[in-house]
Amino acid sequence: MSTKEKISEELLLDEDTVRQNEIVLFNDDVNTFDHVIETLMSVCEHTPEQAEQCSLIVHYKGKCTVKTGEYNDLEPRCSRLLQAGLSAELV
Repeated sequence: MSTKEKISEELLLDEDTVRQNEIVLFNDDVNTFDHVIETLMSVCEHTPEQAEQCSLIVHYKGKCTVKTGEYNDLEPRCSRLLQAGLSAELV
């Protein structure tokens, strides 16, 4: 194995060790589509289209991953979703 191949393999291994967490949003009978969409745009930086699609997936499927990333970025976002009255979990 060449040095270049070894470095590439090590970089791939390092990428695998970075744990990606997810914020999962759950359906409820309380919040309106407009509130969910506005909150996703504000908290998760979704485009209007992304937020609308997520709200529809949550409505019809019961849940949807709305943001993926590192824990330190997602934890305050998840807290803001909860403070806005949405049902969300950081996994």
